[in-house]
Amino acid sequence: MSQAAYIVEAVRTPVGRRKGGLSQVHPLDLAATPIRALIERLGVHTDDYDEVILGCIDQIGPQSFDIARNAWLAAGGSEGVPGTTIDRQCGSGQQAVHYAAQAVMSGTADLVVAGGVQAMSTVPLGAANVIMKDQGFPTPFTGSTSWDERYGDQEISQFRGVEIIAERWGITRDQAEAFAMESHRRALAAQAAGVFRDEIVPVGELRDDEGPREPNPEKMSQLEPIRPGGVHTAASASQISDGAAVLAIASERAVEEHGLRARARIHHISARGDDPVAMLTAPIRATRYALEKTGMSIDDFDTIEINEAFAAVVLAWQQELQPDPQKVNPQGGAIALGHPIGATGARLMTTLLHTLESIGGRFGLQTMCEGGGQANVTIIERL
Repeated sequence: MSQAAYIVEAVRTPVGRRKGGLSQVHPLDLAATPIRALIERLGVHTDDYDEVILGCIDQIGPQSFDIARNAWLAAGGSEGVPGTTIDRQCGSGQQAVHYAAQAVMSGTADLVVAGGVQAMSTVPLGAANVIMKDQGFPTPFTGSTSWDERYGDQEISQFRGVEIIAERWGITRDQAEAFAMESHRRALAAQAAGVFRDEIVPVGELRDDEGPREPNPEKMSQLEPIRPGGVHTAASASQISDGAAVLAIASERAVEEHGLRARARIHHISARGDDPVAMLTAPIRATRYALEKTGMSIDDFDTIEINEAFAAVVLAWQQELQPDPQKVNPQGGAIALGHPIGATGARLMTTLLHTLESIGGRFGLQTMCEGGGQANVTIIERL
């Protein structure tokens, strides 16, 4: 019989701009910072944790050799606790939380650290592919007859995918840029109000997210599109960033034994896939699937986090699901706050929890598009 999985802590670093305040921080130290803070906040002896699961893509160089295990040790955690590092592309941090919840729900674990880390200033996005290509080795789809039989030699790219979405849902450049400006406005307002204060642990002297800035419509309109003739520019896409975030997922037994506070219950976890060429449409299918499985409606949620990989991803999702737009990314999203890819799923979950607590809401939903045409959905219930 399955048991409940609870979120008992959630903490993150600030999100740093590329080549910004976190760019010289080793990925191990970046991940160790929120892990150390989580350990200190809970006060549970580190021998009593069962597992550490972190999302991280481009697992090469300083992010290689199972960074989850190494970051735990760098944070001072017990040598007896194992770690594993996963790659679900942009959803890696969210999937880490799912694996932790599944372990607790199954009764095979009682206290798990889950989250993600990405140091994109140190290890550029797609670095592994670049290295392999430079050395004459195949990249993910090159030379696969099985893949070609199904999808041909089509370009597989998030930049192509998002323009397919913009065309399919009739999203214009003006709409994308208006969305981007609102993301920055919301993030700046949240910072000014101290909304993120409790969820962020400083790294060195950096205490706040570096991405949000006062939007400049004139400058935005002058940017070249990412693809010729496309809707999106750098201004309406997520920022390349550095950061880490972790949550502690506990069973009822762990809550009682260690005197922890169950802040939210994991109400639902699922993931679905969609067209890998359009790539970024899966949050639509995944959200509908989650609503069908739970019998909930989009209006049941007090706050929603959907990753702003690109403006059109969220705008298309909103067209299809028809949520209250004021409930969607109320503190801004990755366009303003940044997108440290392996960590973003856990960053969103951390913000989702703190937002529910600050507004006294009950249910929150999180979803995000992921490479390969995938999407995770998590529903949490504040307790």
